[in-house]
Amino acid sequence: MPLPQSGDPGPELKSPREPRKSQSLPAGAWKSNSMKEQSVHHGDSRDGMRPSLGVLKRTLFRTSLRASADKPKEDPGLFRRSSRLLFKSLRRAIDEGLTVGHTQGTAGPERPSGVPDGVSRQAATGMESGDLGPQAVAESKSVADLITERQLVKAFEQLRYLETQLVADKTSRTFTQDPTAYARRAMDLCLHYDGMAAEIRAIVREALSSEGVDRDALAELAQVVHLEEEAHQTSQAEGDFLSTPRHWRQHWEDAVRLSAQERVQQAGAKVSPGAAEGSSDLAQLLAELGGVVRHDLQKVRLEIQPAYEATDFPVWETYLHAFHSAVAQRLQELARDARGCEQLYVLLDWAANVYGSPDFLGAPDLALPTEPLPPLLEPALWARLENDYTSFLETKITSCFDSILQLEQNRWEAVEDPEVLQGLYHAPLSIDVHMLVAEHVKAAGAISAELEATTLQICARALCLFVPRFEKAFLASKAVSEWYLGAYINACVELRTSLLARFPGTIKELEKPLVAATSSFQKHLLQIVQQDMQPLFKVLYTKSWLTQDTLRPLMDKVVNFAHHLEHVTPPLAQETLQEVHRFVVREYLGQVLRPHERFSGLDRVNGAHKMNLDAQAISNTFQGLGSEAKWLDQAILCVAEILGETYKDDIRRHLETLIQSYPDIRRDHILAILALRRLGRRRNQNLLQHTQGLLRAAHEIRPPSHRVLFEEIEVPTSVDVLITCI
Repeated sequence: MPLPQSGDPGPELKSPREPRKSQSLPAGAWKSNSMKEQSVHHGDSRDGMRPSLGVLKRTLFRTSLRASADKPKEDPGLFRRSSRLLFKSLRRAIDEGLTVGHTQGTAGPERPSGVPDGVSRQAATGMESGDLGPQAVAESKSVADLITERQLVKAFEQLRYLETQLVADKTSRTFTQDPTAYARRAMDLCLHYDGMAAEIRAIVREALSSEGVDRDALAELAQVVHLEEEAHQTSQAEGDFLSTPRHWRQHWEDAVRLSAQERVQQAGAKVSPGAAEGSSDLAQLLAELGGVVRHDLQKVRLEIQPAYEATDFPVWETYLHAFHSAVAQRLQELARDARGCEQLYVLLDWAANVYGSPDFLGAPDLALPTEPLPPLLEPALWARLENDYTSFLETKITSCFDSILQLEQNRWEAVEDPEVLQGLYHAPLSIDVHMLVAEHVKAAGAISAELEATTLQICARALCLFVPRFEKAFLASKAVSEWYLGAYINACVELRTSLLARFPGTIKELEKPLVAATSSFQKHLLQIVQQDMQPLFKVLYTKSWLTQDTLRPLMDKVVNFAHHLEHVTPPLAQETLQEVHRFVVREYLGQVLRPHERFSGLDRVNGAHKMNLDAQAISNTFQGLGSEAKWLDQAILCVAEILGETYKDDIRRHLETLIQSYPDIRRDHILAILALRRLGRRRNQNLLQHTQGLLRAAHEIRPPSHRVLFEEIEVPTSVDVLITCI
């Protein structure tokens, strides 16, 4: 049976005092005509509910407008749920009442005298002193005024009393002849309870949004929530709206959550981080977000939580989870719009290092706990962000290596000599590469160990491709010189030692390209000095050589080159110096064993003496420069002793010493030496037969590559050598 429609909504009554600027419903919405209506005839049910229903319509309309204007994100189903349960209860009561009234209508029993006409009039006037009790009688203000003034405890006590009376009247079938009166009074109770719930939410919102904290209002809120939970402990039968739990504690938790969401969403609202790939706007937004969260949580701990100290409200935990959830939601929104390597890193870094820092809230006792808070970003989202970041990072690091190569090429074109740093030739290449790798690896390590390992692999792959590309570009340029070669040798050695020491095993693949580049630079360094000295060997073992100091220019070249080696890292400098030493001895012997002139008699003796002096000079020079290749000192001396030996039987001993000292010597070299000595066919045959066994034994010994001497000396077969063999 449909409820009667009201033809005239009746005049609107206003509160004698202006309501405070809060997010609760206006006082006029709660002070309905039913709260001030006069007594009407009990039998005329249509006339009796006409004013109350009109006010009810206006109240519901204003309540919905106020809720939508003040709280866009507030739960829109509050009044729908309350009204749905209420109308179920009302429909049930009206149906029961009308049925009973119809059966008893013929008898026409009069309504018992003394029963109040409507719950609203009792709440507003307080006239029924015998029914309302002393506290209600003493309180002359309406429930709506009490709610507006945030005297929630007094308002709830009145509502609870009226609710109890209404339940009792319903049980005693007082409304059998006038079921709409029950509807009016039940609707009033519903609206006032909903008004108190809205005021609870408003108090919670104001606690964060306003400058100060109204501790009295928060204490009043906590007390009324406890009173309601004690009054409404169990749910009533299905469809019965009265005396059912109102779940105000859940309303409080929802208000905390929505308040935190509002605060987090408002932070950095004027910043548009997705407009460009730069990180400054996003960093500014996150800085503002962190400032808001930090300020609000400090306020919760220092001001809001003490207001609840006499209650069992989990204030800190609820606010903490609410802000954590709101921040996580905001970061997910930002992650969808993040562009480029910089923005992705700023987002990951803020989540891992700023928000996750123990100092985020500014005090050790305010640190965000890791448990039981869930991850700020879901593992799948975090993995996607890291993957996107590393994809951008790979391109960026490759571009950085291109920039390093371009900087070095600019120096080559400007003919800038490398500087000497701590006694060694230095090029910025090593520092640039170190800074590039260390910066990105350190930044990734601050976020996660997995991201650090991935970044390190990206840097290693990019460096493995860069090193041979750099080597090729340099050797093709016009800047190849002792200075640059020494500087790049030092750079490669420094990269090998420092990077592999700092990241052991992780970038082991760098060993091969760096060693190859070092060997290549060292080889070209030797080629420079060899090409410079090569023409000076042509005057050796000639007529002019017997009377001139042709060795001095050669040694001057060696000394000048050794000055460059002083600025090369010591292990490679020593290795290079020994190679130069070996080159000088090898080329000297090669010139002697392939002579343009052959000496005999006194010239041969003088030549042997000159070779002896040259051997001493070469040995002393390299020894003074620090060469450790002393095994080379006997080579020229042994050949000189064979050529200048006057006692021919001792030549066999000199040959034995030569073969034992240099196991890489071959039979062709022995023939060339004997051809220079010209001992005669028979003696040469005897010496060759004697040395065959020694040569076979020497060939079984494989000297290391850096101790090879005669093997690299070519001695073509000449007529004189053939004659020597015959």
